[in-house]
Amino acid sequence: MIVIADTSPLNYLVLIEQSELLPRLYGTLVIPPAVHREMLDRRAPSAVRNWAGALPGWLEVREAGPEVLPFHPKLNAGEREAITLAYGNSGSLLLMDEALGRQQARQFGVNVTGTLGILVLAHRRGFVDLPTAVAKLRETSFQASRPLIQSVLNSVSDN
Repeated sequence: MIVIADTSPLNYLVLIEQSELLPRLYGTLVIPPAVHREMLDRRAPSAVRNWAGALPGWLEVREAGPEVLPFHPKLNAGEREAITLAYGNSGSLLLMDEALGRQQARQFGVNVTGTLGILVLAHRRGFVDLPTAVAKLRETSFQASRPLIQSVLNSVSDN
């Protein structure tokens, strides 16, 4: 299975110092060039720019190929390229947080999870304490409703 990442899950995992969860959970990850450019952009947090300036060996930048899907005009280049890569690799998993992008990806038959899903999986495998990771995540610009976050925390408290 190929795992493709959009900018936001990488951004948030870097900010909460949990990017090492990705190779532990998925092995090698792939990002399209537009995602790499977004992470290097001067508006990105400095920790993210520094991390993206020296990508780890488990992260590969790969061209997405031509866009052949009817994307919503509000999707940015990184989202479009990430979805295109995932669509072109049957059975892949796309890491993406943006609701519109996730909706579009699912419409095209792409499997999607986001930052919270990554943290839940890492918690279930014993790699991270979910409440601590979510608390750190809430200190960033990450946006999720209070009920969603509570539902995620409750989903692992019963296990």
